[in-house]
Amino acid sequence: MTFLVTGATGKAGRHVVQELLRRGHRVRALTRDPAGARLPGQVEVVQGDLTDPGSVRPALRGVLGAHLLTAGGDDYATLRTGPELAAMAAEAGVRRVTLLWNGRPGPVEEAFSHVDVEWTRIEPTDFMSNTLGWAPAIRAHGRVSEPFGDVPIAMIHEADVGAVAAAVLARGGHGGRTYPLTGPETYTPRRRLAMIGKVLGRELEFDELTEEQARERWRRAGYDAELIDLLASWQGNPPPQASTVVPAVREITGREPRTFEQWVRDHIHHFTQ
Repeated sequence: MTFLVTGATGKAGRHVVQELLRRGHRVRALTRDPAGARLPGQVEVVQGDLTDPGSVRPALRGVLGAHLLTAGGDDYATLRTGPELAAMAAEAGVRRVTLLWNGRPGPVEEAFSHVDVEWTRIEPTDFMSNTLGWAPAIRAHGRVSEPFGDVPIAMIHEADVGAVAAAVLARGGHGGRTYPLTGPETYTPRRRLAMIGKVLGRELEFDELTEEQARERWRRAGYDAELIDLLASWQGNPPPQASTVVPAVREITGREPRTFEQWVRDHIHHFTQ
């Protein structure tokens, strides 16, 4: 059986590829830059872009299931090609898809609800790998400056997102379901930094920014007003589900989700080099 993975070089996509290979399946990876994909040699790497459905059509041939992003483009703009993409998948005989949401239901999810393809939406609360943005400051200064230091989020290891997507694609039986995904506990930014320090074996300093200081930093980074408001709301006053640990990883994969400490140990080289 062959499975197509889009976003195969992204945070979760690489792990979807690895998990499907581990299960003994053939994997076709769709990427805009095959030469720079750096995927395992047994992966069939093809060029394509979800924002250009015509480039995706050949990659769907002979595919049992597909892992799809619900946003595309360098600016993370919501795909406007959802209906065409869903129709092509149904026409090609794709039996099931996993849809990795981008924070809110959009045209891709809507389109797949109207075709004869078994769809499952997976909703990671937040990736532990977003912590990698702290690495330069930790290496250079041993200090991180962030707002909302005591707001908890139930983050998830990106490898667990890949494991869930691969299990759903390989086994089926999850059609029409939506699965929020979290790690085993909540972590505040302050606690995350303390855990990195514990694994590094040295004390790190957390410098808490005010909301206005954070907004100014985001403005200097070129973020527009809508994105700044979204970041401030999500980080400062997230919805209750963002800090609610759920058992989906265990129920779907049969094992407990990875901890944040394990994530740090998996990525500790980023904080020391």
